[in-house]
Amino acid sequence: MSKNCVMNTYGRYDVVFEKGMGTKIYDENGKAYLDFVSGVAVNCLGHSHPSIVNALHEQSKKLIHISNYYWNTEHTILAEKLIQHSDHSKVFFCNSGTEAVEGSLKLARKYGKLKNDSKNVILYMNNSFHGRSMGALSVTGQPKYQKDFTPLISGVKSVEFNNIEDLINSFDENVCGVIIEPIQGEGGINVAELDFLQTARNLSDKYDAVLIFDEIQCGIGRLGSLYAYKEFGVVPDVVAMAKALGGGFPIGAFICNERTSKALAQGDHGSTYGGNPLGCAVSNAVLEELIEGGVIDTVAQKNLYITDKLLKLQEQYGVIKEIRGLGLLLGIVVEDAKAFANTCFDKNLLVVTAGPDVVRLLPPLNVSISEIDEALKIIEEVIKVC
Repeated sequence: MSKNCVMNTYGRYDVVFEKGMGTKIYDENGKAYLDFVSGVAVNCLGHSHPSIVNALHEQSKKLIHISNYYWNTEHTILAEKLIQHSDHSKVFFCNSGTEAVEGSLKLARKYGKLKNDSKNVILYMNNSFHGRSMGALSVTGQPKYQKDFTPLISGVKSVEFNNIEDLINSFDENVCGVIIEPIQGEGGINVAELDFLQTARNLSDKYDAVLIFDEIQCGIGRLGSLYAYKEFGVVPDVVAMAKALGGGFPIGAFICNERTSKALAQGDHGSTYGGNPLGCAVSNAVLEELIEGGVIDTVAQKNLYITDKLLKLQEQYGVIKEIRGLGLLLGIVVEDAKAFANTCFDKNLLVVTAGPDVVRLLPPLNVSISEIDEALKIIEEVIKVC
């Protein structure tokens, strides 16, 4: 098998995976790994979950794609589910998190333009990550991702995450939107403070701006509620989502409230594959498992279990400097995250870094306690050699 035809844009591990089942994934030689990356918070039900496999099989026999010139049953069912469990009224379907962010930014810009032409500034947080397209990259608060692609889009302004004074000073009547990750994932598992989010809500109301929560990594059950904002009690105008929404199948969306939904009219935005019957059928199956199947209801208990074990490892060995996150979006701060993750890989545990000193733990939401114990045993072994 030749790898020379693939562009060198990823620092991949020297392994070829062929199949997976549940929390285990197997390479071409049959070697098993415990997967606590979950496709970076995508595989919320693990690998080859029967509900997803069945949805793919059954829907592929009926209808895969028809375009958005027509309605299809699966996307209307999915839209109703997403709205039913939210505080919002409309949904737009796309294919990825980046596209969900792009659509959210366009909505904010159009909303502002309907007020006046100068209301076009979008506030974003330092250390954030929203995607790789030019729009999403422009509101990603990490210069290392931006520097080689300037000039980026104009009319954006950085705010220090969790700095209420900076947020207040940055807001005025020209702000049309503000985008925030309730938990910064790639930026280091940094949790937004409740007062900061509430201030963003209040200022958005005061200046008639669109408050956008990027829940692409922290949403769809990962914190213990279908939507991350439910865990904070602050309701945004727009929620961007993807990743776990399809449990491994590409699908994205953003939901918005009635006030902001009117900004985008016919022809303002679109997506060729967005809302296709196959993707929506899979997402419907995923949501049924998460909600009706009770998977989400187990997240809080698993968080307490993992956190308690990690705190004991921190106290015993001192290698872990800090434990961050909520639900099953957790980060452990260590001296060298890359070396730590590489050693985990050598011991057949997959984890992923978030910056130079944070290791992310992102198991499937239906991970068992015994699998958690297996992962923590490997983490302890890694700690001992650090």
